[in-house]
Amino acid sequence: MRAHIHALALLALMAGALGFQIPLTMKAPGAGKKVLIIGGTRFSGLYLFKELHDRGYDITLFNRGKTANRPVPGESAESYAERIGQATFVKGDRTNPDDLAALAKAHEFDIIYDMNGREKTDTQPLADAYNGRVDHFVYMSSAGVYLKSDLMPHKETDPVDPKSRHKGKFETETYLAEKGLPFTSIRPTYIYGPQNYNPLEEYFFHRVVAGRAVAVPGHGQHLTGLGHVKDLATAMAQVIGREQAKGQVYNVQHPQAITFDGAVRLAAKAAGKDPESVKIVHYDPKEYDFGKKKAFPMRPQHFFTSVEKAMRDLDWMPAYGNTEGWQDSFDQDYALRTHEPDFECDEVVLAGKKK
Repeated sequence: MRAHIHALALLALMAGALGFQIPLTMKAPGAGKKVLIIGGTRFSGLYLFKELHDRGYDITLFNRGKTANRPVPGESAESYAERIGQATFVKGDRTNPDDLAALAKAHEFDIIYDMNGREKTDTQPLADAYNGRVDHFVYMSSAGVYLKSDLMPHKETDPVDPKSRHKGKFETETYLAEKGLPFTSIRPTYIYGPQNYNPLEEYFFHRVVAGRAVAVPGHGQHLTGLGHVKDLATAMAQVIGREQAKGQVYNVQHPQAITFDGAVRLAAKAAGKDPESVKIVHYDPKEYDFGKKKAFPMRPQHFFTSVEKAMRDLDWMPAYGNTEGWQDSFDQDYALRTHEPDFECDEVVLAGKKK
């Protein structure tokens, strides 16, 4: 869009030199399109809200109102006020039939984004209420649905794990397909970025900033897929208007996976530390008892996907490399907050307190 604006500006200058004027206005790609976002205030939904607003869509947010609206890091106060002022906010609980019925009775939408449905029962009432009434239904799924495999990266056609804690996501995808909704499902791997409420990159930042050894399960060479939340938002926005995306699922992450040890060094670099000076301690998680605590933020296995399909069908290209993305998360979030890190699990490993 910026390129179009720059081209129009150049044409205007040329026209002025010739003594006539042309208008410097262009219709935003989302003008006139009504979008419903279920959620939209915590993390990925927040960034999607801003991305769609910037593209000119008429946005309605439906949520419980428990998380206050807030600007995206780097967003000016003026831009934030404009975004909030132009959106519609409907307070309600998606699990309450009366709230959902009231929404469906009062509002029509062209596109729906379901950002927080975990089980089929979460999404089914919404999908049923708007079946036949929307052009596109976009569902936030997870790459966690895939069955562990010897063949990597995971592709969208790979088998799913019926025992996965994310099985509700796949069951929802199946339901949307069976009901014939014009749906698209997005399967991200590990998403990070400023305001991430999951302690993903924070785990590594805590330890390198404190000058501590970093406990890493396994041999440290497990490859994992990371994706910046802004890149996720653009991928989801790119779905709109693409007939070829209907009935499809798409993996989303940065095309290049990274090892666990590499993530440690990435965090050190973002924090201004010498990556080679950080001590990494590898351990076998089966030999330790951490109780109910999660000792490491990522699964100790290879976990990354191919994003060729999304890049091709959605005309999408991630803007953040892994290095630039973690730097952004550190500068725009971690470095601006106070922290109370918990190193209890680390101490168990570093002290060699095996079962």
